[in-house]
Amino acid sequence: MKQTLLQEKYPIFVAEIAKTETTYQTVDALVDYYKGKIAENPKVQFIGVFDHYAHTSKIGGDIVAGLSAAVDIIFCFGFAIPTPQMLAVRPRSIGIADMGDKFVVSFMEAPMQPANQAMEAWTRALRNC
Repeated sequence: MKQTLLQEKYPIFVAEIAKTETTYQTVDALVDYYKGKIAENPKVQFIGVFDHYAHTSKIGGDIVAGLSAAVDIIFCFGFAIPTPQMLAVRPRSIGIADMGDKFVVSFMEAPMQPANQAMEAWTRALRNC
């Protein structure tokens, strides 16, 4: 898993997982996996799944070559609301892109370490090797 800056300002974590490295072979299977991880933690609330690929296709938007599916799993760790401004960085999402022979899983760095640790652990556990 790499930590990087997207467009030089968004801190994100990215994992490229070859389909040969995981038992999960479809985006739907990965969505079910993450939904299960979210459900295991009583402090995390599942919100929904956004089919970004379907939306972008419907409006005639540009889609990178080789992409066959793209979804965001939306959820919230919301342990506390220390300031009203904290709402600007919630909820969280994990993006899953199917690039044919691999998945690209990404998420933005959260403002609290327990959320980052959980999302990293969930994503690292996708690899069988």
